[in-house]
Amino acid sequence: MQLYSISTGKFKLDGGAMFGVVPKSIWNRSNPADENNLCTWALRCLLVIEGERKILIDTGMGNKQDAKFFSHYHPHETVSLQVALSKLNISTTDITDVLLTHLHFDHVGGAINKEGETLIPAFPNATYWVSEPQWELALNPNKRERASFLKENILPLKETGKLKLISIPPYKSETSLQEIYFSPSISCYVVNGHTQGMLLPKIQTQTGTIVYMADLLPSVGHLPIPYVMGYDMQPLVTLNEKELFLNDALKNNYTLFFEHDPENECCNLQLTEKGIRVLDTFALPN
Repeated sequence: MQLYSISTGKFKLDGGAMFGVVPKSIWNRSNPADENNLCTWALRCLLVIEGERKILIDTGMGNKQDAKFFSHYHPHETVSLQVALSKLNISTTDITDVLLTHLHFDHVGGAINKEGETLIPAFPNATYWVSEPQWELALNPNKRERASFLKENILPLKETGKLKLISIPPYKSETSLQEIYFSPSISCYVVNGHTQGMLLPKIQTQTGTIVYMADLLPSVGHLPIPYVMGYDMQPLVTLNEKELFLNDALKNNYTLFFEHDPENECCNLQLTEKGIRVLDTFALPN
């Protein structure tokens, strides 16, 4: 198995929204805001080569929205997935699977390209995977979350015939997160605090376990349990999911891979007097 970090650039989001009830005087130390209270965040995907399969986890924002849309998010240092993959001598046609953690625009935008007025799959030979509850929510969003689901990112997935929904069995436990299996080496935690049916891919490698954090833990700065985004639909559920995950990750020595941390790609954990915190940060080997 081989893992490759794929950067598609950076963007900006309101710092207060990203840290919820945490005061700016605290979060600004780890994620400094600009004069408009915007913090910079990464758009970092993960390529997993598992035997004959080339599995891309999330796809960034893409570039098909108009200038007005992008003016809210200030994308910069942007790199297309085609260019990023070509640096690894991999073509978009080589991707066999696209595993989408959820369907918010900054995670699924690069899955569909726009050529003229036509929307086409960015990965023509790939199967696109998303959890069934997340798909149903994206088609019928609540009023608060509606702006995060863009029809041009979502409807073409089904129209191409390449979409596969991952069924999530009923599950209720106060002591562990639900886990489903995707491939021989990849399982996914199912979490619901940020959005219903979000998947956190958990990858077993030759040297250990790495978990793609999506929006449960966007960055190192979100490790403290109460640091929950204002974007989360069910913040108290997120609190519980974070605690269960971090205890599991510490116990089993998981490596965390951050999709949105602007500086830190991966980290390991340690227990401190303040709770579970970073032991060290590092990048995946090239």
